[in-house]
Amino acid sequence: MASRVPTEVETERLVLRQFKEDDWVDLHQHYSDAEATRYTYGRAFSEGETWRTMCGMIGHWQIRGYGPYAVEEKDTARVLGTVGFWYPNDWPSPEIKWALAKPYWGQGFASEATRAIQNIGLQYLPDIKLISLIHQQNSASIKLAENVGAKLEKEIEFRGSLWNLHRHPQALV
Repeated sequence: MASRVPTEVETERLVLRQFKEDDWVDLHQHYSDAEATRYTYGRAFSEGETWRTMCGMIGHWQIRGYGPYAVEEKDTARVLGTVGFWYPNDWPSPEIKWALAKPYWGQGFASEATRAIQNIGLQYLPDIKLISLIHQQNSASIKLAENVGAKLEKEIEFRGSLWNLHRHPQALV
């Protein structure tokens, strides 16, 4: 399927782009960290699991025409993690996801990338009302969702626990 959104976008400090073969190495800093993956996967990943996860994100683009971006810091050319569109077959609705390696937390990278994704969604996917599905105990992600204007819409049971469904704004933030 052809891309429904731009495959590369720049912000002040970041390049949001398609994944490249070696990006899994930088991504592994996030996926191998049990604290960073506690609410999403519940455990750290092996190198092979990180590589397969990256391949799944690449495949998402092929199937849906949009997907998660590699978040590359302009100054270092390092991949900090991933931010973008996500809609697996068992998800309640298309979402904006984020997952950055711990050394990049608290520096505004995730909110900068998320705001760019919100704007891309509004411009290129106006028919999709985007959410972020966040585990109720993930206070850092809840705070990020609130900081970018997403509002708690409801609580749902998902995969055996309670999650917050935050709805992203329908106008530019």
